[in-house]
Amino acid sequence: MKTSLYLLFILLFGCNSRDPQTTQNDGTKVSNKEEKQGTTSLKNGDLIFHTSQSRQSQAIQLATNSKYSHMGIIYQKGNQYFVYEAVQPVKITPLKTWINRGEAGKYVVKRLKNAEELLTASGIQKMKMIGKQHLNKDYDLRFEWSDNKMYCSELVWKVYKEAFNIEIGQLERLGDFDLSDPIVQQKLKERYGNQLPKEELVITPDQMFNSEKLVLVEEK
Repeated sequence: MKTSLYLLFILLFGCNSRDPQTTQNDGTKVSNKEEKQGTTSLKNGDLIFHTSQSRQSQAIQLATNSKYSHMGIIYQKGNQYFVYEAVQPVKITPLKTWINRGEAGKYVVKRLKNAEELLTASGIQKMKMIGKQHLNKDYDLRFEWSDNKMYCSELVWKVYKEAFNIEIGQLERLGDFDLSDPIVQQKLKERYGNQLPKEELVITPDQMFNSEKLVLVEEK
């Protein structure tokens, strides 16, 4: 497992040479143009959102009043796309695999309004270097604002903040959310017991999704 993660890491964060063709699972080779069909609108650094099917997804949706409960950063290697995400652990996931994990395979992609200015080759490289520091960290079940562990929106927010000093979405406090639903209360009890840290800083997928700094790229 560690070996495969290392190879995927080299593939994505290594050199930027392009392969003239790729091989599908059935062994047939397709041109870059053929493989890229359906994803021509995507670019390095795009943000992708979906509704997770994890056990905590419903609680996140209820507390934040949002349909989206998971997100990541899209990176491209040759004509293949990957999502840099905080699950268990922080890792790089093939885009198709990431999409298939979501509810009904639906997703939304958004991009910085000034992407052409910031998401240059050097800008993307800076994002990747920052991302390397968090790769393989454990998922943060307690949603703490430290760098010891990471949850999905925290990882994306901090990469953009450190790379470009941009804050995508407004930070909130844990106590600001609607925590009244029994499903939410059950999850909070599991994570915190009777000591809920209401002042803990939190960034949610919903806050980032609705940021005025982003524009819609693709929705399926």
